[in-house]
Amino acid sequence: MRAIAKRLTRYESAENKLSEPNAPGRFIVCEKLSHPLIALSGINGFRSLLSRALALAAGEVHWLRAVQIKLDGSLECPTDMADLNQQEITNGEVALAAELLGLLATFIGEPLTLSLVREVWPPAPIEDPDFNKKDSTKQTT
Repeated sequence: MRAIAKRLTRYESAENKLSEPNAPGRFIVCEKLSHPLIALSGINGFRSLLSRALALAAGEVHWLRAVQIKLDGSLECPTDMADLNQQEITNGEVALAAELLGLLATFIGEPLTLSLVREVWPPAPIEDPDFNKKDSTKQTT
C-alpha cells in the first residue's frame, strides 16, 4: 500500500502543480478517498478509519500528531506546517495515505481497495511494473 500511496501522492502533486503551483500539502489523496469512503461507511465510520490511520502514521512522521480531523472528515493542518520543507510534507502525506489504504485493505480486502483506488484515480498508473523497482532503491525516513 505504501507504493500505491507514493504513486498517488506523486500523481496528485504533479496534477496540482499545474493548477496550484504553490499549494502546500493538503492530503489530497486522503481527501479524494473520503468521498467514496463516507458513502460506504458514513462520516463517523470514515472519521474513525482516518483517526486510526493518523495515529499510526504519526508514529512514523511526528509532525502529524498536530493534525486534527474536522467534523466533516477533512484534515486541519498545524500552523507550523509552513516551517516544514516539501519532502517532510510529502513524507507525511504518503505515510497517512499508506496507513489509510492499509486499514481499508484489512477491512474490505486488497482487491476491493485497489478497485476503489482505480475508481477514484482512473488515469493514475498505479500498476506500473517499473514503479516498485524505482522506489526500492530509495529509503524514506
